Amino acid sequence: MNSLLEACHYPSIELTLEMTESMRILIVEDEPRMLELLRQGLYEHGFTVMTAADGETGLTMATAHELDALVLDIGLPRLDGCSLLRALRASGRRTPVLMLTARDTEDEIIHGLDGGADDYLTKPFSFPELVARLQSITRPHREETDSAIRAGDVVVDPVRRMAWRKGESLNLTRLELLLLAGLARQAGRCVSRQELIASVWGAEHAVGPGALDVLVNSLRSKLDTPGGRKRIGTVRGRGYIFRGAAGAGEKA
Repeated sequence: MNSLLEACHYPSIELTLEMTESMRILIVEDEPRMLELLRQGLYEHGFTVMTAADGETGLTMATAHELDALVLDIGLPRLDGCSLLRALRASGRRTPVLMLTARDTEDEIIHGLDGGADDYLTKPFSFPELVARLQSITRPHREETDSAIRAGDVVVDPVRRMAWRKGESLNLTRLELLLLAGLARQAGRCVSRQELIASVWGAEHAVGPGALDVLVNSLRSKLDTPGGRKRIGTVRGRGYIFRGAAGAGEKA
């Protein structure tokens, strides 16, 4: 906790006015000291910060305001963080969500990602890492500067954060979109698990294999048609392969 307090004044964080101006962040955290540390630190770096100390209040605020990001603790009173996230996504809100977990347990992380979280941080964490993660989920991926990627009847545009299948828009989370882009860019070739994790979460982010599997299954559910061939195939022991063209028996 002390390291987080010291990091609030960390001199090496270099944010331009363009990065933080008018960025509205909602923090939902029930531990008063942690909430104040997060609020003060983000405020000092130019963010507009709102706070809530329980899940029900957080959900009300998240649906009532236009937000650039939501920093969400999992263990909340009245409504836990995962339930809040599912309700938020069910309402149609696609606000980027950074989940905070008390333990680096795979089940807890998978639960959050499966519910639609864009990223997660395990407590305790440094403030520079928090700011970096917020920058990552609120801005187009800096390395994605190419045009839309086409693989068969699937088109994904990483810059605009949009994807289509047979001309119909796909409602994908940020992580699902990054995964689809990583696979479609190398359609027809096996992409290793390590390479996919790096393209979605970043090379420095330690992610268990279960989190990638959950993300792949979630993307499959939105990409495939009933009775059709899976567009994302599993290459056992190696990774995944994207088949852009529909299977012979697949219907539109």
